[in-house]
Parts: sequence; C-alpha cells; structure tokens
Amino acid sequence: MLRRFRRWALDLYERNLEREFSGVPSHIAVIQDGNRRYADERGEGTAFGHREGVKTTESILEWCADLGVEELTLYTFSTENFNRPPDQRKELFDLIESKLKTFADEPEIHERGVHIRAIGQITRLPERVRDAIEYAESKTADYDRFHLNIALAYGGRAELLDAARDAAAAVERGDLSPAEIDIDDIEKRLYSHSGRDVDLIIRTGGAERTSNFLPWHANGNEAAVFFCTPYWPEFRRIDLLRAIRTYESRQQSWRRTRVQRAITLVRVLGSDDGLRSRLRRQVGEFDGFDIEDDPTPKQ
Repeated sequence: MLRRFRRWALDLYERNLEREFSGVPSHIAVIQDGNRRYADERGEGTAFGHREGVKTTESILEWCADLGVEELTLYTFSTENFNRPPDQRKELFDLIESKLKTFADEPEIHERGVHIRAIGQITRLPERVRDAIEYAESKTADYDRFHLNIALAYGGRAELLDAARDAAAAVERGDLSPAEIDIDDIEKRLYSHSGRDVDLIIRTGGAERTSNFLPWHANGNEAAVFFCTPYWPEFRRIDLLRAIRTYESRQQSWRRTRVQRAITLVRVLGSDDGLRSRLRRQVGEFDGFDIEDDPTPKQ
C-alpha cells in the first residue's frame, strides 16, 4: 500500500514538474558516475554496476527523445579510465562493444531516427571496439532527428590540445596562416565539432565537478550544471526533470540579467528614442516588463 502511494506521489510530482517547463535544453551532456559504488554497496563486482548503468542509459535516451531534447552526450569512457586495472578495462570494453552493436540494431533507435556518433581519441581503443563504433555509426548515419554522442577515450584537455596541434600542423604545412586561426577553425578540429553547444550538464553520484568534460561546448556556452546524489543506475526520470528545472531557472536568471543591463545602459545614455528602440528589439520583453521599466516583474 505504501509503495503504491509513493509511486502515485512521484508520478504526480513528475507531471507537475513537466507543467512548469516552457522549454527543454537542446543538448544535454551526462557524466554517468557511481556505477562501481552502486555495485560495491550490493556486494557485486564492477561489471554488475556497469550493466545496471546501461539500463539507465537506455532509459535516458527514451526520456530525452520524448521530452524534445535534440542531442545527448554520454561520458562513457574517459582518458583517465585507461589507468584502471586490465580486467576492469576489459569488462568495460566488452560492454561498450556489445551495447553499441545492440543499439545499432535496436528497432526503436531506427524508429526515432537516432544518429549515433563516438567522440574522443578513438584510435586508442581496441580494434573490436572501433569496429563496433564503425558499425553503429554506419547503421545510423542517415538519421538526424536525435543525436546520441558516446564519449569514448575522451578528455576535454586532450580534445583542446589535439585541436591546437592539428592547427599548428596545418600552419607548418603551409595550409593555414596563424592569422586565419579563429573560433570556427578550432571548432572544426574538435572531436565534437559537429555538435551543438551544451545547454545542461548532469553529473550523478554526488561529486560536484565536471571532470574535464566538453570544455569548449559546455564551459564556452556557460552551460547550466546539475549535480545529484543518486548513482547512475539509480537515476530516474524525475531526476532528469529536476535537472531541466535547474536549466530553466538558469535561463530565466540570465535573461533577467540582460534586461537589467539594458535598463542601466538606457539610464546612463539618456532618453534617446532610437537607442531605446534598438535595445527593445535586441532584448525584447521579459516576464511582463520592458527595458524602460524597473527590473522587477509587473504584478
């Protein structure tokens, strides 16, 4: 009886959360932390935790697609993970290889038009994992309704360093002049070059750091960040909704700041009607007040 009531209360809370949203992030990135600790607390080996985590991965893909998110990036295997014991690496590579092939053959992946792509230092991975990546990417290459990026052998510093080295090599070959190196040039040399900017980073497992994840697309875009305590296998749809609420709050705060800055600029520069008009077009109205008003919502 108590379990049914709890489920009913959580369902109600989920529906109320969804009603609060005016939109969802285009691109969510997830640091899937806590698989090993989840297994340890249950007296199981690390492989158990990772297998349970894969179930959550399948669920969050479905949740995001249903909510209207367009891109999802999962931090699956970092460059630091190469330092793990050989038996743990083998378990992870076995699981990654298996799930990439399973995903590529999953009817729902094709029904939803999911484009699968791996990002990272792919050449460092075992050949069998690279073959699975090629299989998944080729099977979904023509889709563009939803983008699923799997970060494998990925490190944010390594990504930026490799992009800088690539640009330097182009300069040395004479294919590029230093003056031509700009944001667009660096961006096209990143592993994640074809992805959208990240709007929201989620990290499970209780740690409050982003661990060198997508620094160009997330930090450069000042992405919202949501830290939560559940281990990745315990992550629920309601946790995703809470994360999106954090993103929405961040967006509202950012828009309010823009309005406040515009108001201050108008007051400093005077009552030039042309200036007011231009600012109004650029900033727009927010929460019922205009750039000529005080920065508090109208009642």
